[in-house]
This record gives sequence, C-alpha cells and structure tokens, in this order.
Amino acid sequence: MVGLGTWGLGGGMGVDSSRDDDATEALRLGLDLGMKMIDTAEMYAAGHSEEIVGRTIQGRKDFVFIASKVSPSHFSYDQVLRSAGNSLQRLGLKQIGLYQLHWPNPRTPISETMKAMEKLVRDGLIQYIGVSNFSVKQMEEAQQALSREQLVSNQVEYSLLDRSAEAEILPFCKKEQVTVIAYSPLAQGRIPKGKGKSFKVLDEIAASLGNTRSQVALNWLLRHESVVTIPKAISQVHIRENATAFDWTLSVKQYEQLSQAFA
Repeated sequence: MVGLGTWGLGGGMGVDSSRDDDATEALRLGLDLGMKMIDTAEMYAAGHSEEIVGRTIQGRKDFVFIASKVSPSHFSYDQVLRSAGNSLQRLGLKQIGLYQLHWPNPRTPISETMKAMEKLVRDGLIQYIGVSNFSVKQMEEAQQALSREQLVSNQVEYSLLDRSAEAEILPFCKKEQVTVIAYSPLAQGRIPKGKGKSFKVLDEIAASLGNTRSQVALNWLLRHESVVTIPKAISQVHIRENATAFDWTLSVKQYEQLSQAFA
C-alpha cells in the first residue's frame, strides 16, 4: 500500500496557507488514483494540515483511511482526549482510523497515555492505536500498557538510504503482526537526485522496467509484507508517479540487487 503523507502541507511547524489549493488538489488526485490512506498529525502546520485533509475528504463517498498523531507534549490522560477531539474537529470526522503517539515521551507514564487511547477506542472516536518513532523496547512497553487493544503500527523512517529499521523494528513487527508505516521513503528527495554506484544499479533496474527511480524505491519497500509507505508530494506529476509504484512487483533478483547496492 502506498498512501499520502502530509508533512509540509499547510506549513512546517506554523501555518502557511499560500499553497492550500495545490495541497488539496494533490491529495484529491492521490485518492482518485487509489492511494486511500492519508497520514497527518496535530503537529503538522500547527493543525492546519489536518484542516487541509478535512477539506480534501469532505463530501467524498469512497473509502478513505485517515491516520493522525497526538504530540508527545499532550500525552497526559486529559490532553490525549482533548487532542483527539480537536483533530476530529479539524478533520471533520466522527472517527479517526488510526491514532498514533507521534514520538516517545518518557516524562509521561505510557500507562496513562494508553489508558486514554483505549478510552478513545471504547468511545468510538478512534479505530486503531499506533505509535511512531518507537524502538522495540518502547513498543513492548506500549503494548503491555494496553489492557484490551492491540498496537497495530509503528511509523518510522525507512528507505533505501535509511535501513536502520531492518535491525530490530522490522523483524519484531513481522513477528508481532504490527504494520510498519515507512515515512520519508524517498529520503526527502535524496533518492531521485542521488549519485554514485548504488544509484547506477537503481537506474539500470528502473530502465529495464520502464519505471522511475522513485517508483522502484517505493516498490522495494513494499516487498516487505509488513510495510506500507506514505510518500509526501504536492506536484501532480509526483503524485501520479507514486500512485503507479504498487501495481507491479520487483523480481527477487532485482530486489536483492537493490538491497545489496544500498546495504
């Protein structure tokens, strides 16, 4: 699955509405092309990213899976509930599909945070509980703090250029049936622009398939059965490119060549 990331849409840490129309059009195009998951966060553009997502999905009759995140500074029981309510309002939804802890926060007991997350599930305000940027130990602690629900995902940086998730997180998630949501799958633009021996291998494989570097890099991630990915794009050309990265499959040989080239 290739979804739609939203970091940078509507601003960085503050609001910048100058390209809101472009952002909305890009997300709508992605949805129309079959990218049915949008990932956002209350931290993105100080909540404005969620407002853009809400505007995008308003009135759509097709299925769209929305994921958002609560900021680590809001991990106390009451703050989690308040943040979820604010996100639902900005998104224009009655329920968020996946609600994630954005980063670990050791200053707030995970038991308190997860108690609030389970209340949100019980009240029907969120469907699933996930985490982001958590280590294996932190995932285990998060799961142990849940009394009824299962941790369903961990969103981490993962790409051909950042393979750190493969050491512990990916094997653990595969064993525990936890989905890895790979963010920055194109290494924040470094894969399309990279040079060197590794990229020559990538270019050769892309040329043999009639695809682009980005499409091959995304498809490489999807060879892992536990992985989905959420590239962010505002260019309609890039949206179309990303949307055709998952309707074909690298051969075993091509996958291994890329894995070795970028080891």
